[in-house]
Amino acid sequence: MAKQVSPQGLTWYQDARFGMFIHWGLYALIGHGEWVMHLEHIPVVEYEQLAPRFNPVKFNADEWVALAADAGQKYIVITSRHHDGFSMYDTALSDYKVTHTPFGRDPIAELAAACARHGGIKLGFYSSLLDWHHPAYRFRAESGLAWADYLDFLHGQVRELCTNFGDLACLWFDGDWPLHALDEDSAYFAAGGSFEYERLYDMIHTLQPDAVVLNNRHADPLPGEDIQGFEQDLPGMNTAGFNVGTVSDLPKEVCMTINTSWGYKPADHNHKSSRHLVHMLARSASAGANYLLNVGPTPEGEIVPLHAQRLRQVGAWLQTHGAAIYGTRAGTIPPTGETVSTQREATHYIHVLDYVSDGVVLKQAPTTIQHAQLLANGQELMLEWQGEDLLIVLPEDGRDFYNTVIELR
Repeated sequence: MAKQVSPQGLTWYQDARFGMFIHWGLYALIGHGEWVMHLEHIPVVEYEQLAPRFNPVKFNADEWVALAADAGQKYIVITSRHHDGFSMYDTALSDYKVTHTPFGRDPIAELAAACARHGGIKLGFYSSLLDWHHPAYRFRAESGLAWADYLDFLHGQVRELCTNFGDLACLWFDGDWPLHALDEDSAYFAAGGSFEYERLYDMIHTLQPDAVVLNNRHADPLPGEDIQGFEQDLPGMNTAGFNVGTVSDLPKEVCMTINTSWGYKPADHNHKSSRHLVHMLARSASAGANYLLNVGPTPEGEIVPLHAQRLRQVGAWLQTHGAAIYGTRAGTIPPTGETVSTQREATHYIHVLDYVSDGVVLKQAPTTIQHAQLLANGQELMLEWQGEDLLIVLPEDGRDFYNTVIELR
């Protein structure tokens, strides 16, 4: 039987509820997103010429961790290696890495040290299962290498991530393309090839027993995966076209972008409002899911200022309303057109995201509820049972621009 994360590790991850995703690599130099190598058909030898130009002199790990703390985020997940094959840490398994650039430093090691100094934020890693650069992944006919050689590299890098950077929050996998329309290895996978997940996941759970494993490309989770992921959608929705599986009983995570892009793309001005981000955080928590919100740093190593501003605005809301997010589980009071709910044991939190009237009407609320107050300041609210419905009167001067939270006991 496949190993799973420790109970305390899983509890920590669910309690954290809010994390920062970071997509950063050579693709930032082009500014067309992290898929640019594939979408613009850039040959390996041409793409490799980005490495001698990579020198993010403004990168400051402490500033990134401080921003996550200001945003109220409890963990950071950064791309250790994306599909382009470039490693963003000082791996011993490849020379195609950040320490062989003019920058010459290991930003992931610096982030791990900054997280340790801060003490309240854990580090996790995104790892690509595929590699458009590695000779044993795409170019076996030319290189004479075997699939086993690529597995040695992939598993070896995951072992490095699990042993070189302290206690981790998670390992986050992406790129199991048999489910997608890429054909570079379709014949191999059709013949039964695999990434040997059971061996890979057991290694992670042995080396990092408190770290959760998530694979964002599986329609239905496999044994050894601790979290079910959803991209650009809430659980049970598939407007983005990525989330075709059934919603499982596993704890969940939603990953989303602030604009439209994952990697740095300065032409993408479709930035979501901070109010919308707060709503998505609340909606995710109400569905029992963490909210992993992405930033795509610049080639110079800075997080886009507008994104930093929006994150800090979410953090300001959490300063007052964090009890309705951290440590909560999926709400049992059904959502309405204006509200969702979270709960912690016998305390329920109603997130009022929109207003039709002064009265908030809840159906199927526990009949034991006797007290309602604003979470922000403890102001008592009038409640009245109307048959099986619970009416709570929310005065206009008690409303929060981002999300008004009512605490029910």
